[in-house]
Amino acid sequence: MRTTMLRPPRLRTTESEAEERRVTWTELFYDLVFVVAVAGLGRRLLEDTSWTGFWSFAGLFVPLWWAWAGFTFYADRYDTDDLGQRLLAVAQMVTVALMAASISGGAAEPLVAYALSFVAARTILIVMYLRARRHVPETRELVTGYTKGMSLAVLFWLVSVFVPEPFRYVLWAIGLAIDFSTPYRLRRVQAKVPLDVAHIPERFGLFTILVLGESIAAVVAGLEEEVWTSLATVAAAIAVLITTGLWWVYFDNLDGTVVRRRADQKKTWKPTAWIYGHLPLMIGLVMTAIGLEHAIVAVEHHELHGADLWLLTGGMALVFATLALIQYSSEAGDPGTPGAIRQAWITRLRLFGSVLVVVVGLVVGAGNPLGLVIALAGVCALQVAGDVFITDQVNV
Repeated sequence: MRTTMLRPPRLRTTESEAEERRVTWTELFYDLVFVVAVAGLGRRLLEDTSWTGFWSFAGLFVPLWWAWAGFTFYADRYDTDDLGQRLLAVAQMVTVALMAASISGGAAEPLVAYALSFVAARTILIVMYLRARRHVPETRELVTGYTKGMSLAVLFWLVSVFVPEPFRYVLWAIGLAIDFSTPYRLRRVQAKVPLDVAHIPERFGLFTILVLGESIAAVVAGLEEEVWTSLATVAAAIAVLITTGLWWVYFDNLDGTVVRRRADQKKTWKPTAWIYGHLPLMIGLVMTAIGLEHAIVAVEHHELHGADLWLLTGGMALVFATLALIQYSSEAGDPGTPGAIRQAWITRLRLFGSVLVVVVGLVVGAGNPLGLVIALAGVCALQVAGDVFITDQVNV
């Protein structure tokens, strides 16, 4: 698609009712910087799998994911892929790159650099929305609510730069709470300007693929750290099967029609649960990837550290639990219909998988890394087989 000098923002979600939208090349290019950022956070967790390391990873991952989500929501409604939009997208890519660089240890004050980079990313998004406010008058109520919420949140992040730890983290939490609550507070207004049911699921699916790629990278890294013995090779192959199983159960059930809010919608929490449920899902996938890498390395030593055990099993349990939430919050039709029946059974299956992973971790333990990986692959195989069986039985 050739770009033009200026194509002002316009409301895209109503236009796409008759024609299904696709992700633009600009959006795909934009995602590249998050590949690097997620990999950097993964390395941070790899080096420190303690509770302190985990909370540090999670605390830094949330703003990163929110920066991506904020751009995605804007692009879904207003993106025209003109020169102005591309330049603003690239400017935000620079800020995300700075976020990634700051946590790699290059900055003198990494947390200050991270906070300022996030402030810059959100400020650019505010500029995007102000541009939309000018050109799309019918959505000014929504845009005004968004920009007020984002501006207040940015203020807390900016002040945090001058505050010592741990109070700095309190201000971060307040800023994120404002950011996350703003869309839900404006849910009735959003019903007048709903998200696109084709574009949003595709974007979230692409980010999920991006994070699943960390598991493949972890397999390669695990083999690089050890001599290619038969046991390590088997563990790596099984780790790929685990990743395949997680990919399978997510994408075979990806249905984002719920994100299109309606004025008469009774369960207004469902669109929010579907969207926000992807945040712990991504955290769980990264935990699983790092846990698999440690497991591959530990196969030859016949011992997995306790922290690595909980990272792997806890990550997979979190993945299945959040998949249950996402499944339950999806649109499935009226009660008693095949879609609703399938949804109920798939949700139960995911919850069972989450519990089963924890049981596997407790029973197999850290003393048998290869047995642990094999058992977890069995849980994934059970989930895939269950999906196929349930779908066939209810004839969806």
